[in-house]
Amino acid sequence: MEVIEKGRSSFTHLAVTLKPGEKIISESGAMASMDKGIDIHTELKGGLLSALARKIFGGESAFLNTYFNKGTIPQTLVISKITPGDIYRHELNNEGIYLQPGSFVCCSPSVRLQVKWAGFRFLFGGEGIFRLYASGVGTIWIGVYGTLVEKEVHGEFIVDTGHLVAYPPTVRYKIQLSGGLISSFTSGEGLVGRLEGKGKVLLQTRSLGGLVSWLNPRLI
Repeated sequence: MEVIEKGRSSFTHLAVTLKPGEKIISESGAMASMDKGIDIHTELKGGLLSALARKIFGGESAFLNTYFNKGTIPQTLVISKITPGDIYRHELNNEGIYLQPGSFVCCSPSVRLQVKWAGFRFLFGGEGIFRLYASGVGTIWIGVYGTLVEKEVHGEFIVDTGHLVAYPPTVRYKIQLSGGLISSFTSGEGLVGRLEGKGKVLLQTRSLGGLVSWLNPRLI
C-alpha cells in the first residue's frame, strides 16, 4: 500500500494506492473519490457495543469503511476529512495511543480500535467519558484542525482541551480549572487539560470549540 499526503498543511488529503488484495480502514464518510475496482465494506468495527460506545461516547462514527482492491491492478482512492488542516501519519509497534474525538482518519487493517473509559470528569470538559484507543502494529492517520505540533512531555504540561489531539498511555490526562473559580471563566479559558508523565503528545494549532464560540454571536 502506498499513501501520498497531498495539499499540506491546510487541506491535507491522502492518495491511497492499494495493490491487488490490499485494504485500508477509514472513518465513515472520509472517501472523496476512488477507482471503480475498489469495493467498500461497511461494518460495526469491534462489535455492536463497542461501535455504539465509539459513536455516543467517543465522538466517532459507529461505522467504519473497509476499502478493498478486488482487481488485478493497483487502484487508488482519496481520503479526506471535514475540517481544514493537516493529517499526521503515526506508526504503531506493539504500542497504543489515545485519540481525541474526531481525530481518527484511517488505519491499516492490523490496527485495533477500542473505546476505553476516561472518567465522568471529562464529561464537564465536553469531551465525553470514553476515549478512542488505537493499538497493535500498523499505521494510523490522525487528523488535526490547523497545523500539527509535537510536544515531548517530561513531568507536567497544561493544554487547552480543544488543542489536544493524541497522547500515549505513558501520559496521564486530567481535566481541571485553569485558575481560581472566578478567573478560570472570566479569562475565557475555563477548563484545561493537565498532562502528567513522559511521552510525545500531539497538539493542533486551532480549536473547533474556539471557532464555534466565535461564530455563535455572529449567527444570531
